[in-house]
Amino acid sequence: TVFLYGTGTVSGRNIAREKESLQNALSRDITDCYAYTGRYPESLDQIRSRYGLSYDESLFFVDYRVVGANLRPTVVVLERRDAK
Repeated sequence: TVFLYGTGTVSGRNIAREKESLQNALSRDITDCYAYTGRYPESLDQIRSRYGLSYDESLFFVDYRVVGANLRPTVVVLERRDAK
């Protein structure tokens, strides 16, 4: 039982690190796009195609919302419940 608990805890930490890494990559790609083009990315698909963003969609859901033409988009990364 202790081994299984420990394994679950380590797995949870790995997922937390992956989530943080994804959040950092998204932030960097959004900033880079604005720096190079003067505009924020219009969609998550644009970030994927232009900047090569990839992530495990079975682990995470990314809510990407454009707020306005010249406002930084809001991005929320959620861990999927069935990912564990």
